[in-house]
Formats: sequence, structure tokens, C-alpha cells
Amino acid sequence: MKAILIVILLMVLLQQGSASDTNWLLQDTDYWIHQGTKDLKEALERPTIGGRAKNVIIFLGDGMGLSTVTATRIYKGQLEGGLGEEALMTFEKFPSTGLAKTYNVDKQVPDSAGTATAIFSGVKSKFYMVGFDVKALYNECDQEINQNSAVTSIMKWAQDAGKSTGFVTTTRVTHATPAALYAHVNHRDWECDGSIPAKELHCTKDIARQLVEDEPGRGFQVIMGGGWNALGTTKIEDEDESCIRLDGRNLINDWKKMRAAEKVKYQYVYDTESLMGLNTSDIDYLLGVFSPGHLQYNSLRDRSPKGQPSLVNMTSQAMKILQKNENGYVLMVEGGRIDHAHHENYARLALQEGVEFDAAIQLVMSFVDTRETLVVVTADHSHTFTINGYPPRGNDILGLANYSKLNYSYETLTYANGPSYHYHRLDGFTEPNNTWRNVAVDDTRGRPYYQHFSPMYMDDETHAGEDVPIYAIGPHAHLLQGVHEQSYIAHVISYSACIGPHRSLCNNYTSGATEINVWALLPLLTINFIFAIKYQLVC
Repeated sequence: MKAILIVILLMVLLQQGSASDTNWLLQDTDYWIHQGTKDLKEALERPTIGGRAKNVIIFLGDGMGLSTVTATRIYKGQLEGGLGEEALMTFEKFPSTGLAKTYNVDKQVPDSAGTATAIFSGVKSKFYMVGFDVKALYNECDQEINQNSAVTSIMKWAQDAGKSTGFVTTTRVTHATPAALYAHVNHRDWECDGSIPAKELHCTKDIARQLVEDEPGRGFQVIMGGGWNALGTTKIEDEDESCIRLDGRNLINDWKKMRAAEKVKYQYVYDTESLMGLNTSDIDYLLGVFSPGHLQYNSLRDRSPKGQPSLVNMTSQAMKILQKNENGYVLMVEGGRIDHAHHENYARLALQEGVEFDAAIQLVMSFVDTRETLVVVTADHSHTFTINGYPPRGNDILGLANYSKLNYSYETLTYANGPSYHYHRLDGFTEPNNTWRNVAVDDTRGRPYYQHFSPMYMDDETHAGEDVPIYAIGPHAHLLQGVHEQSYIAHVISYSACIGPHRSLCNNYTSGATEINVWALLPLLTINFIFAIKYQLVC
């Protein structure tokens, strides 16, 4: 009888907890003291993980600034039946959080090419530049300057250490972010020969050729995303304005011939059925390309067997292949279409892409042992996307921020600029708030391609320049706490995994929590001293 009463009491308490999560009127002093105590105990009991990262997985939410994280969290919570604000994304439970400064060396507000180069190489670059430091020329190829300006990425470091490498993206595999893993070009749009100015063709290879022909691209064991056009398989004029090859080459066939000559186990896949039907235990190299340009938004994609796979599908299969290497692996997963939705003011699609991105992270966390795997989640830049007004708790995050006495309703999620201006603008009115469409009676607001409000017209909504979050778990994740240059992320990966420029520092690190071999630091201190003297002379 006593046991039954205890069970009933526990059920009542659980129901009360659940009710308090969906009814803010129940969230009194006791609720918040309990919530704070629980979080504090978890923080106090959470160990700092040292050692060496056998594996590294970096998740990059393209355009996923803090406002996008917050809005996606609320959206996810509301999809699950909660008020929304109390929810957490999978990566928000990671123990270490920091901020990255995103500027390019020549721009206060950056683009993805320069930021991805910083994240993956540890060296900040120029706007629209891939894989070069500041010395390289924008939109102009000089072989000597390029040779002296090229930087190496975490993928090259990993391959040199005997690890497996790969990437998964919802963009073209030649797009700016994945390109920074393996390519060196003076303009991010040089994805195929058809986009390179004629006078520069003799000087450089396009991004697609570098992926298939050069290191570290040809060494990737997993490549998945879109981009048939850039690789020469199709010549389809698509909405993504994908680059069309002019040299007649089919680089997917070239990739297959190269693998056959190496006598390795390889597979090329092109739809969900061929991807998910793989026997991953019998594959060493996988190339998956699923569209002429970018992959379709997850909520709109063809979910039939002959359609495009989800980010979760691709990540799952990538993990199964890469984790077979006893030396470990480095994987990059990009939620690339968060950014594209924002550029078009498609707030709903941006949040839906964010939820899918989080689902891929949740999947990976079920695969990995964080005692030997460093997982980093970050963004390359933010957007002019804001959460505004004074909507009540639990209000639909995609809904309206107010219903004023004058009926001037406005949306909680808006943009500072973008293509939606013309849709929302009403001409011929003089009173300030009457110059805009009444969103409260707009029956198109629930559609995927509905564009949220923008007060300034731009063909594409722009990026924003504030710091972006970094979330980390695994060996030496605590090194990412604080505010850092975006390029610092690669340095932590190098140290944690004992690959690349900080391999010697890692190998000389002793077992003590803060004890470091001073002699191992000498080369680094010398370099810093030289740069300090050089800087003083220049100034």
C-alpha cells in the first residue's frame, strides 16, 4: 500500500512539473528556486574533460546568430506542445559556451567565405575569399601571391594525422562554407570553370576541380550535398543560379575512376533510397550529390525514396563510415539553408531548417562518446533578424507582437532589410504606420514562402555583424569559453585533437590540470614575440 501511495505521489509531482512548464501562472518562487538548484547542481557535478580528442565534429549553422537560436528554440518548444521559451536546443545543453567575433579582415560585417576560412584554418581572411590569408588579391589570381597566401585547414591536419575526414551540407558541395575546408580561390563564386573570368582560367582551378583533384579534397572519405551543375553532371538553370561547367568534364565520373584506380571500396549515391540503402560497413569512400544546386528546404523536400535526403539522413550515414577508422575522424556538418531562408526573409523556413540542424546534432550525440569526441556547434555569422515587441509568454513565435488600439499590428520576427519590403509597403499613405500592410488580416502568413517584414529594400537581406555563439562538449571544450576571434576555434581543435600547428604543444602537455611543458611553449612565444616587434615597426 505504501509503495502505491509513493507512485501516486510521484505521478502527481510529475504532472505538476509538466503543468508548470506549460502554464506560467504556476511558475512561482518554489518553481524557480527548484529550477536554479537543479541547474547549479548539474554545473557543479560536470567534469572538465581533458585528454585527447580522437574525433572532432564541427556543426556550422550558416547564418545562425543568437536571435535565430532563440527563435528556433521557442519554435521547437511550441512544436512540442510547450510555451516555447522554456525549451532548449540539443546543443544548448553543452557545458561550454563562448562567443566568436566574426568580422573579416577587411569588413566589419562578414561573408561566409571569409568566416569559414577563419573557422577551419585558424587564419582570418578577406570578404569573399576562400583559403587565403590577407595577402591574396580579391577577384584576381596571382600564382606567386596565392602560393604564399594559401592556408591549410583542419581537414588537411586530420588527414596528415591518419584520420578519416568528410563533410555534409545542405548547400552545394562547392559552396563557400564547405569550400573553405579544401579550396583556395580568389572569389567564392569560382565554383566551376564557367564562373571564372577568362583571364584567370590559366591561373587557378575552380572549386569543384580542387575538391576532386587536389588535397585535402580528394582525400575526403565522405562528401555529401548538392551541386550536380558545378561538378558537370547536369546543366540545369536553377533558382540557385548554380555555376554551369563549360569544359565538358563530368567530375563525378572522374571521382569514380580515381577511386577505382586506387582499388578502394567506394559508392556514389544520388537520392534518399541509394543513400539509406548503403551497406556502410563495406564502403570506405562515399560521394553523395542530390541536386543541381542546393538541396531543397527540409520542410519542402521530396520525401519519397527517389527524393533528397535530410540532413539527419546524410549525417547518420557519414558517421557510420567515418567512425570505422581506429585513428578517429573529423567531420563538418553544415545547416546551410538557414542562411538562405534569412536572405529571402523566409523566417518560418529559417526556423524549420534550424530544427532539422538540431535534430542532426541530437542524432550525433547518440553516436559519440564525449570523453573522446570534441563536438563544436557554431555559426559563421548572424543576420539582421530580430525578435521584437512585447508578445505575451507562449505567443506563437511566428505570430504578431501586438494588437494595438490603432490596429497597427506587427510581427514578432522581422528583418532590418530584405526583399519583403515591396510586399509590405503600401503606397499613397502619409501616416507612418499606415504605410504598411496589415499583417493581422493577411491570410498568406502561414505559407512557407511568406516573407516577414522588412523596412528597407535589398535584393537579398544582409548578414549582421554581432558575435555568434560557440557551444562545445568533449576534450578541452572549456577552452572555447569566453570571447574569442573566430579563427581561435581551429586552434582549439588543433590542440584538442593533436593535429596541425599545435600538435607539439598537445603532445608535451602533462597530466596536470594546468601544468604545461614550458619548452613546448617556446616556439609559440617566439612567434608571438616576432609578430609583436613587426607590428610595432609597422605602426
